[in-house]
Amino acid sequence: MNEAVKKVTLLKPFDINNISIKRDRYFSNAYIIDLPLDSIPDHVWQSIFEQKWKSSRHLWDRKLFVIGDKLRLVTSPDDFEEKLEWIEQVIEATNQAIDEYNAAIEKEKSVKSSKAIWEEKAQIEALKEILRRRFV
Repeated sequence: MNEAVKKVTLLKPFDINNISIKRDRYFSNAYIIDLPLDSIPDHVWQSIFEQKWKSSRHLWDRKLFVIGDKLRLVTSPDDFEEKLEWIEQVIEATNQAIDEYNAAIEKEKSVKSSKAIWEEKAQIEALKEILRRRFV
């Protein structure tokens, strides 16, 4: 835990003509759909995102992958609108977890900062004591 993590969302609006939709060659009734993200997520966001979607009760008929600045959805066309809502919920849950992660980082920095201040004051007092013994 060192730096704050940036939230990531689906890029909206996007040009539908730039969305890649292909039939999955391994599953006859599945499609691969690449949805644009507003930025490339870092490894912390990706890790939390993967945890969130894999813990979903809807795991059985869909898979999600982060590929650069895209979310790759592999799924059947059934209930596609519901699946898009699900993706937005997973992203929202991920971003809420990122808020918690960033709050923990800030708290840790605050504690470290306070500790560093006290350590510096103690070091200064130790230096003053050496000066007193030596020259006073």
